[in-house]
Amino acid sequence: MTRKFFEYGGWIAGFVLIAFGVVAIVMGVNGRNEVRDAIAAQKITAGDDAAEITNGKLQPGQAITTGAEAKQFAKIMEHHTLDATGGKRYAEMGRFLTPAGKETSDEALAAKVNGRPVENGLRNMWVTETALTTALNMSFMAEQLSIFGIVVGVALLLTGIGFLVLSIGGALRRVPASSPAAAPRTTAAATG
Repeated sequence: MTRKFFEYGGWIAGFVLIAFGVVAIVMGVNGRNEVRDAIAAQKITAGDDAAEITNGKLQPGQAITTGAEAKQFAKIMEHHTLDATGGKRYAEMGRFLTPAGKETSDEALAAKVNGRPVENGLRNMWVTETALTTALNMSFMAEQLSIFGIVVGVALLLTGIGFLVLSIGGALRRVPASSPAAAPRTTAAATG
């Protein structure tokens, strides 16, 4: 009875793993397609310096349609922002500009327009750049997770098939014991 219980359990586990595997594969493929469709809808195109900045991973005029390409385009955006800010990042820049156009974080030293301090536009560029590159990098991550889902789905599918093969093939069935082999007869040779 116990062996039959495990045999049926193996069948059930096999079918459940196969079902989960198929669902994981379908979800992974759908996720990957959705990420790629969302990236393509943005109509992003690599600029003239794309090949130089990405070491040839993107070419000038190339449409950005995959997560890997989006990640490379994020590098281009960061490069351009660093170029515009003289190599400074957001935290290294002053919040405001003085009347002479210099950076400062002291509101009292900042130039004023209508009584409000003049913001440092280049520092604000970093906010926009960070938001956009984060979205591009997240699309790369989402695509990688969908590929992982496909791989897990294949593993579940194969494991389920393995359970079924073992269960249906009778891996847990008792093998009938064969009768013991008869001992060979030896005859005494007559000596004479």
